[in-house]
Amino acid sequence: MQPRSPGRGRWAAPALAMLVAGCVNLGGGKPLPSLMTLSASAPAPAGQTLATPTTRAIVVFTPTVERSLATTRVPVRIDPTALAYLKGAAWVESPAHLFGALLVETIRARGQLLVLAEDQPQASLHLAGTLGELGYDAQARAVVVRFDAERSGRDHQVSTRRFEASVAGVGPNAAAIAPALNLAATRVAGEVADWVAQ
Repeated sequence: MQPRSPGRGRWAAPALAMLVAGCVNLGGGKPLPSLMTLSASAPAPAGQTLATPTTRAIVVFTPTVERSLATTRVPVRIDPTALAYLKGAAWVESPAHLFGALLVETIRARGQLLVLAEDQPQASLHLAGTLGELGYDAQARAVVVRFDAERSGRDHQVSTRRFEASVAGVGPNAAAIAPALNLAATRVAGEVADWVAQ
């Protein structure tokens, strides 16, 4: 067995710290932003099989978004007429795709509807809508998620409903805003899933 060099342990920790720092600081020494995502509180279990008739199938379309959400940056409402973006944080992909995927996973986890791809016309139910809010209200110190849903069927009847959830007492930083937004978004997705299954 080789004897351990006295200086080896002394330099190992600083070298490891430099290596880790090098992984998250790229380009001009500026750290990458915190990447935020949305995840279902109760995802569909692995191996779940649904064999429902097409009368209980649904297509969930990717939501449209307000202009403030047509970016991966996280909007911060300063007042009713002013908008900024959260410093040092960004969505891992577009809010439309993240929230659409959250809706699909939440509906699928309920086990009441078979979720089909957008190009499957045989589904009797269609869910579309507009994501109007998915951000932080600086004056209220709260996150807000708002989704205007539109449910339609083969009978051409269309129902609309606004869903909104907020979480108050949230500090103005990514570490507090990210989990609060996920909580509010999962609440909205759960209410939407119950609504479309009626």
